[in-house]
Amino acid sequence: MSFYGFLADVVVFAHLAYMGYVVFGQLIIMIGWPLGWQWIRNPWFRFSHLAMILVVVIEAMYQVKCPLTRWEGQLRRAAGQVVDDDMSFGGRLVHEIQFAGDTYWPDYIDTSYYIAGAIIVLTAILVPPRLRRRPAPVPGTAAATEPATAMTASTTVAPPAGLG
Repeated sequence: MSFYGFLADVVVFAHLAYMGYVVFGQLIIMIGWPLGWQWIRNPWFRFSHLAMILVVVIEAMYQVKCPLTRWEGQLRRAAGQVVDDDMSFGGRLVHEIQFAGDTYWPDYIDTSYYIAGAIIVLTAILVPPRLRRRPAPVPGTAAATEPATAMTASTTVAPPAGLG
């Protein structure tokens, strides 16, 4: 195997990891929602997940070939390997899974990107990410009247006048 072929395989692995993050991330969110898993609401996870599918949807809307697919093709050509420029990475992957290489699978893959994007956006609305906010202080407590400072173990609170 040539160095360029190895790099093309690395790009394929990165592409597959990207797709896995989107697909399995959504699956985990859907499982965790009814089970009450709070970690699925992590804003870093949720916003990165949403951004990744939106990039794919925008590429499909504007008929932009994925950069990872282009890089893989360029590296395969540099390695002297055969490249099918008519099919996207996702199209080739689904084709190989569905037909095991027998026949050409029509490229309906863009529709699946739109459906996946709609499902993920809907999930982001129904199961929103947890955005941390400071709890509002309860009126009449020391926290409501004192500036936010760290209390130490030596801090004592005097009893109200007339009780001590």
